[in-house]
Amino acid sequence: MWTADGWKEYEVLDTSGGEKLERWGDYLLIRPDPQVIWNTPRNDRGWKRPNGHYHRSSKGGGEWEFFDLPEQWEIHYHLAAPGTKTLTFHLKPFSFKHTGLFPEQAANWEWFSDLISKAERPIKVLNLFAYTGGATIAAAAAGASVTHVDASKGMVNWAKENAASSGLAAAPIRWLVDDCAKFVEREIRRGNHYDAIIMDPPSYGRGPKGEIWKIEDAIYPLICRTAELLSEQPLFFLVNSYTTGLQPAVLTYMLSTALRRYKGEVISDEIGLPVKDSGLVLPCGASGRWQADQ
Repeated sequence: MWTADGWKEYEVLDTSGGEKLERWGDYLLIRPDPQVIWNTPRNDRGWKRPNGHYHRSSKGGGEWEFFDLPEQWEIHYHLAAPGTKTLTFHLKPFSFKHTGLFPEQAANWEWFSDLISKAERPIKVLNLFAYTGGATIAAAAAGASVTHVDASKGMVNWAKENAASSGLAAAPIRWLVDDCAKFVEREIRRGNHYDAIIMDPPSYGRGPKGEIWKIEDAIYPLICRTAELLSEQPLFFLVNSYTTGLQPAVLTYMLSTALRRYKGEVISDEIGLPVKDSGLVLPCGASGRWQADQ
């Protein structure tokens, strides 16, 4: 498992009964987690004194309960790659338990920022389903130019704020509000190419005009089409999955077949977050990584 163990301002303190207790900077949140199917003693004092608690509803969804939590705050992450900046993320609790950041993705930020910083050539990155820009600003901080694509205008604006707070307001980042699959098709027609691709698709969603996205049906065709955008000297291709059915072996097979014309290696694994009180690692999905031969 690839573990995001480089955080100083974020940590999972404990897990029990379908929930996890997290420290986000100075604030404690309790959020549901479907992986936490065990019931263990809740010995950490934070369980009784959180700043925010997301309660699931029996009818689906849920709602936040707040205790002295600001509307927005920041946490920071420093990449290990030489010459990179400290990344700053704006956090705020919003729909369906989210805060605007998936901290386990730091394991992938470290991987590809190291590749970019050592490439010794200009690297163009395409980030699809780019959300609030964690991967975008990590790639930009390592020296890449990035095209950031997400269907939500609100998420793209949030990502811009994160980039500006990270000292990357003037970085070569294209901010696009667009349907990712349609954008890929237009880029193929335009003849544009990228040295690296990051893809973080949702399990289920709708496009800006109500188009239905179901990952099991759509992900492999999209990987194959997006692979056509790779340059003659590709560096990496990263696909993330939070869907139970898309296990690491499935990600490996998809990337291996879609990128067979390129010389490289695919390694896929779970990604996770260390849990302070137990010393174990909480699984948080899977990632498939294709890397060009050196």
